[in-house]
Amino acid sequence: MQAGPSMVDVRVDELKAPAVVFPGMASPESAYRTAYDLLTRRAPVEALDLLEPALAKDPTNTGLRQLRAWAFLLRAQLRKAEAELRELIEVDPSDIWSRHALGRALERQNRPAEALPHLKLAAAMSDDYDHQAAVFRVEGQLAQS
Repeated sequence: MQAGPSMVDVRVDELKAPAVVFPGMASPESAYRTAYDLLTRRAPVEALDLLEPALAKDPTNTGLRQLRAWAFLLRAQLRKAEAELRELIEVDPSDIWSRHALGRALERQNRPAEALPHLKLAAAMSDDYDHQAAVFRVEGQLAQS
């Protein structure tokens, strides 16, 4: 008998383990690692479920707050992401990730004139291609309006 293709073609990269959250994972250290993993798997609701109790214990933890902003961005809760990112930048104006993410949140809210300064600053501080591409994209939007 000749082996042929299976009845169900499943790509290996489509098989992902479900998010597993164990009791006691709300400590800031565990919450960060697990929430980061959940966000890379595009599971922002589950990540927020971990982050909120951890932030209640450590409300000034910038790493946890960045993850919460990322979760808000993934959920398209752009006003919440904007508020979180503005506070993070106020605490640390040199935070490149938060600065770029704020620019993206503003861009996604169709506020390119407000987004551009944040995107430009992040691009200048990081010299990252994706950051520079965001600047060109928003400058193009402004030129067309």
